[in-house]
Amino acid sequence: MGTILQVDETRGDKRFVIETPWNMTEVPLGASIACSGCCLTVVEKTTNSFTVDVSAESISKTNLGDWKVGSRINLESSLRFGDELGGHLVSGHVDGVAILKKITPEGDSHRLKIRVPKNLKHFIAPKGSVALDGISLTINEVEDDVFGVNIIPHTWDVTTLGQRQEGDALNIEIDMLARYVARILGKEEA
Repeated sequence: MGTILQVDETRGDKRFVIETPWNMTEVPLGASIACSGCCLTVVEKTTNSFTVDVSAESISKTNLGDWKVGSRINLESSLRFGDELGGHLVSGHVDGVAILKKITPEGDSHRLKIRVPKNLKHFIAPKGSVALDGISLTINEVEDDVFGVNIIPHTWDVTTLGQRQEGDALNIEIDMLARYVARILGKEEA
């Protein structure tokens, strides 16, 4: 996770300075880093922080407009060819904003109910994949525009999901395969 250190809105778009636990000396300017699921470009950096510019278009389609100094966000570096693929492919291209409707403790885990925008609901299927704030998850059940996921203790502890509350907005990226199947079938709405 990272922390928002500065927010600059004087340029028209937004510029965020993000503190990271990573050593940024190895990360080149122009690199892509997924920030709560949004693929953003490193435009400046220090040893332990980096700066990104976010356009009004990205702000309008994500929850990045809610970020303020002190906000905690999920960070993930780009996958390199040859790296282990430990989940489904996540591109960092957010499809919309979903709403966290319910959090229910279940043993050591937490079950979340998520309301997806109506234009994305046909992309959501049981045992399919979805990314919420950049976190690759398996869908457990679906009922109309609400789906459920189970969050294990490790994910709850090392991502921002453990800090979320009912009613919070989450960036949602639908499964890439679902997008292409819908397009082939002529059912795309996203």
